[in-house]
Amino acid sequence: MDEPSPGPLSGLLVADFSRILAGPYATMLLADLGAQVIKVEGPAGDDTRTWMPPERDGVSTYYLGINRNKRSIALNLKDPDDQAAAQELARRADVLIENMRPGGLARFGLGYDQVAAGNPGVVYASISGFGSGAGAALPGYDLMVQAISGLMSLTGDPDGSPYRAGISVFDVMAGMHANIGILAALHRRAATGRGQHVEVNLLSSALSGLVNHSSGYVAGGTVPYRMGNAHPSLFPYEPLPVADGELIVIAGNDGQFRKLCQVLGLDELPADPRFGRNQDRTANREQLRPILVERLATRTRDEWFHLLIAAGVPCAPINTIDGGVALADELGLDPVVTSGGVPGVRNPITFSETPPRYELPPPGLDEHGEEIRAWLRN
Repeated sequence: MDEPSPGPLSGLLVADFSRILAGPYATMLLADLGAQVIKVEGPAGDDTRTWMPPERDGVSTYYLGINRNKRSIALNLKDPDDQAAAQELARRADVLIENMRPGGLARFGLGYDQVAAGNPGVVYASISGFGSGAGAALPGYDLMVQAISGLMSLTGDPDGSPYRAGISVFDVMAGMHANIGILAALHRRAATGRGQHVEVNLLSSALSGLVNHSSGYVAGGTVPYRMGNAHPSLFPYEPLPVADGELIVIAGNDGQFRKLCQVLGLDELPADPRFGRNQDRTANREQLRPILVERLATRTRDEWFHLLIAAGVPCAPINTIDGGVALADELGLDPVVTSGGVPGVRNPITFSETPPRYELPPPGLDEHGEEIRAWLRN
């Protein structure tokens, strides 16, 4: 098979036995960076191929968004010939990544111990919902983890119902954690020649990713609660009404609060003992908020945005996705790339010497099956 263009991970072969989101997102990031990724699908294909709308030319944009730069082979692991092909692929791989139920691949001779017996250098990454122990039987859906981890208890209006995040945040987070583990294991392999089993689960990623909230409970015994868009430890750090809508306004430290007050013409507030320090502002937010809101109501969102940013005060309009993409483009971040004629969102990492590549479009089911089978027979 043709080698991908040089990249920081050029020369690595990744056998991708994952599906849906966490695994495919992880392997697309690896593929962008030069790894050769072979996507192994069942005869029916990755579930996300049919998750639409929206779609582009009859293909789910969900699938398109996480599968570029890969080659696809469809294998029925219950078929002896296909099973043998999968095992040969695993024997040659530098990295194998899977997100089946824990132990699910072992019945096909593709568990970690089985693969490592013939390929001791393999870095074998498993992504599950709740680990390979007592939680192994639980299905690993992001929404379940958002509920179980406590995230939904933090999302929504204080007096309203819990809400899920607008994206499958823990699937994405687990995929990135898996890549950190893979790269760390590859670094260790360079010194020892041996791979290892890397395990990531969504619940552990969630509890790690809840950062200040999970730490507040673990280290401080405080169970956080829903505060809408407010921050438990900072004020202002939320949307505030302006003349024509709302604007995110942030005072992340006392210096930023002084600058905010200067722009708003409220120079007396930093000297007020209720508001001078962050902890005082947070404790007295209900007294401070109406003072800020009254002054912010005198100008529009765009007017305040430019005035505050120029003064060094963090603030932001609340955009829809198209506005976010447009601003990224305006800032020169080049958010949209094209791989094989299919537009997608650029890899977020920039390298000075080995930039990400965007060569192959997301593959059709078994698009490269004949080529890969021939390669495996050699």
